[in-house]
Amino acid sequence: MSNTSMNMGRATFYEDRNFQGRSYECSSDCPDMSSYMSRCQSCRVQSGCFMAYERPNYMGNQYFMRRGEYSDYQSMMGMSDGIRSCRMIPMHRGNFRMRIYERENFGGQMHEMMDDCDSIQERYRMSDCQSCNVMDGHWLMYEQPHFRGRQMYMRPGEYRSFRDMGMGMGGMSGGMRFMSMRRITDMC
Repeated sequence: MSNTSMNMGRATFYEDRNFQGRSYECSSDCPDMSSYMSRCQSCRVQSGCFMAYERPNYMGNQYFMRRGEYSDYQSMMGMSDGIRSCRMIPMHRGNFRMRIYERENFGGQMHEMMDDCDSIQERYRMSDCQSCNVMDGHWLMYEQPHFRGRQMYMRPGEYRSFRDMGMGMGGMSGGMRFMSMRRITDMC
C-alpha cells in the first residue's frame, strides 16, 4: 500500500526577475496565476517540489522545481512567457512502480519499472514510449536520454496517449517521445 505524505511544499512567485515586484505565496496547486499577478518571472521554493507550467491549467512546457531560488525563468528554464500555473508535488514514501509501453493505448513492448531509467533505448531496447500506467509514486519523464530535454510530471493513473495530452512535437508520430524516467523522491 502506498503512503503519500500530505506535507505540503511552499513557494513564492514574483512578477519580475530577481524576486522583484508583487509576489504570491503558494502551498497547493494553482491553475491560473493571472488571478494573483500579471506575469511570473522568478520564484523561491522554500520547501517541497513543484511543477511549473508555461500556460494556465497545467498546460504547455513543464519544469520541475525543487527547493531553491529561480531568479530568471527565461534564462534558467527557457520558458518564454514565464510561469502561468503550478502544481505542488506531494512527497511519496513507499514503492515506486510504473509500466511503460512502446505504443499508445498500452500497445507494443511493455516494461515494468521500479527505479530511475536514464535510457529506455539502452535498458530495454525500446525506441519509443507513448503510453504508461503509473501505479505507485510520482515520476518525471524526459524527452531525451540521461534526464534531459522537456519534462512531464506523471502522477498515479493511466496515460493512454501522450499525444492526446497535448505533448505534440511535430515530427512523424506527432507526439512527444519519452526516453528517460526518474522517480520524484523526498530527496528531490
